[in-house]
Amino acid sequence: MEAIKGDLTMAQISSQYGVHVTQINRWKREAVEAMVSGFNTKPRAVDTSQTELVEHLYQQIGQLTVERDWLKKKSATFGFSS
Repeated sequence: MEAIKGDLTMAQISSQYGVHVTQINRWKREAVEAMVSGFNTKPRAVDTSQTELVEHLYQQIGQLTVERDWLKKKSATFGFSS
């Protein structure tokens, strides 16, 4: 963070934390690139209509499964083979 802030020189940061200047420069470059890419991507809006549709379809599948099983049971009762 201090390298990004620019309050201290790289040599001062290096001697303060015992890290080589090259490593500090690499971390600084990677941090700045990550921040830039973070602002370039737009946040995705949550599509609730898609989620609601999936929930509705699963509910409908469950209902149809129950009805089919009931019809199989009743058809066997009346002597119809499946």
